[in-house]
Amino acid sequence: MKRTIDLAGCLNFRDLGGYPTAGGRRVRWRQVFRSDALHHLSGADVARLRDEIGLGTVIDLRSTVEVNAEGRGPLAQEAMAFLHLPLYDGETSPRSVPAAAAMTLADRYVLLAEFARAPIGRVVSTIADAGGPAVYHCAAGKDRTGLISAILLGLLEVPDEIIVADYAATKENLDAIVERLLATEGYQQMLAALPPDTMHAEPETMIAFLARLREAHGSIAAYAETAGVSAAAIGRLRERLIE
Repeated sequence: MKRTIDLAGCLNFRDLGGYPTAGGRRVRWRQVFRSDALHHLSGADVARLRDEIGLGTVIDLRSTVEVNAEGRGPLAQEAMAFLHLPLYDGETSPRSVPAAAAMTLADRYVLLAEFARAPIGRVVSTIADAGGPAVYHCAAGKDRTGLISAILLGLLEVPDEIIVADYAATKENLDAIVERLLATEGYQQMLAALPPDTMHAEPETMIAFLARLREAHGSIAAYAETAGVSAAAIGRLRERLIE
């Protein structure tokens, strides 16, 4: 199986399948995907996701402002479940914290994980109960999407070094992703206001985030429970996605 799904409109659409988990098992292929902006998909991309992948659930992590500006894209015309679960929305976000500019990217991930516990919990629970292949995405497929990926893979008991490598894999196409974002006026303004390390996807960022999350909550499963994910939902997630 190939992890990266080659699509004309997306630069960072990847399968989380195949990763090793506890007890010598692995994550099932072609069941859960992470991606950048799906509104750029071509007609051929849509046909592939619909007919070859069998995609049935789309989870949009972007803010309402982003969705209104860029749209849902061509998947909105398909018979798929669409959930808009922004990790931050409106005027209130982790970026509004006065000290945010002095924070590292890992600091901001920790802040977002606490700030957005409710929507993060809903994302995890939705994937646990999805009836078929599901994708979650933001604009770049790196930060909001990377946070969800780390929590999902942690709940599936994928080793930390694999979670870190999955996060850092975005570096392969990051220049192209940033170039595309900078071509949009709204994202130009957003990126200009963020610290330079926002444009990075370094392993050290995810290593620090995982350590900090466990330090605060004891385990990723314990964190997920504070986000409203029941032990039963975690069990269903593992049953559905681990083989």
